[in-house]
Amino acid sequence: MTNRLSAADVCALLEKLRESTPLVQCLTNTVVTNFTANVLLAIGATPAMTDIPTEAGLLAEIASATLVNVGTPHAEQRIAMIEAAQAAHHKGGPWVLDPVAVGALPVRTALARELLKYSPTVIRGNASEIKALAGFGAGGRGVDTVDSAEGALDAATHLAHTHGSTVAISGATDLVTDGTDVLRISNGHRYLTLVTGGGCALGAVTAAFLAVGEDQLAATASATAVYTIAAELAAVNAHGPGTFAIAFIDALAAIDAAEIQSRVKIA
Repeated sequence: MTNRLSAADVCALLEKLRESTPLVQCLTNTVVTNFTANVLLAIGATPAMTDIPTEAGLLAEIASATLVNVGTPHAEQRIAMIEAAQAAHHKGGPWVLDPVAVGALPVRTALARELLKYSPTVIRGNASEIKALAGFGAGGRGVDTVDSAEGALDAATHLAHTHGSTVAISGATDLVTDGTDVLRISNGHRYLTLVTGGGCALGAVTAAFLAVGEDQLAATASATAVYTIAAELAAVNAHGPGTFAIAFIDALAAIDAAEIQSRVKIA
């Protein structure tokens, strides 16, 4: 494991998260709202799905961290997303941008680029979304990537340098970079890609870890490690994606230091 992040560091951040129960505001898509809230509760955070204008900015000012996921960006939510990102940026609080299906669809692409003005703490997406957001590609097939995580590393580095963000790219091996260092997390299970919200909820968990971790790169990689190790644990007794989804929530709530120490693969 890299010297930049040890298994003990990951365990310490998870323990700190559970002790402080950070309030995570989520402006997310309608497909994954319930799953995302349950994932946050399981990991030890408190969710707040506040996504309407005039309230979104107010909550962002008091939330521990904010997630902006542009998966189903209806008109009212687009206004609220700008409001929340602006408030989080002005107070210096952590916030995560998940550019779902950016590049392939014009409304969300324009919105995501507008949101970049407020310097997201973390940008988390699949390889095609990261490339499109950076102007290095045209996007994927809807929400599915057509690029590899390694193939999006240059785009991620560009975004990190331009906006001062840490960038996380999902894949068989997840990549996290601050534009200088790159961490690779090789945990996870394919069932995670067969559950609605499997990727989107990771953005919320990342926000929760950012609320308790001062090092953006370490907090983002720790969130990814805990989340994907929980997927491995849930898959052991799952019979398919349906039983996996339930077991995954349980695994997030039960995951402990011993499981992290024995399973984590960070290079």
